[in-house]
Amino acid sequence: MLDKCPGRNLNKISSEEITCSACGYAVEIFTDEVRVRCAGCSKYIFREKLPSCLDWCKAAEKCIGEEKFKQLKVCLSAGKGGG
Repeated sequence: MLDKCPGRNLNKISSEEITCSACGYAVEIFTDEVRVRCAGCSKYIFREKLPSCLDWCKAAEKCIGEEKFKQLKVCLSAGKGGG
């Protein structure tokens, strides 16, 4: 991972509560997460799609690693979240 990514600031990670559309359970998700598993029904809950460095940064794959990059791109292309 690159040490000086201009968009990466671990000091500003926060959380929010989102509701599972399948069972209504309230789940906590952090700003550095794209999806979380619902504790109520075990389905994945995806964060609302927001602009992400994956959409515009040429160093994103190198920065977060090839495997994580591919996983996130699959989620983004399915329209189920962003990071």
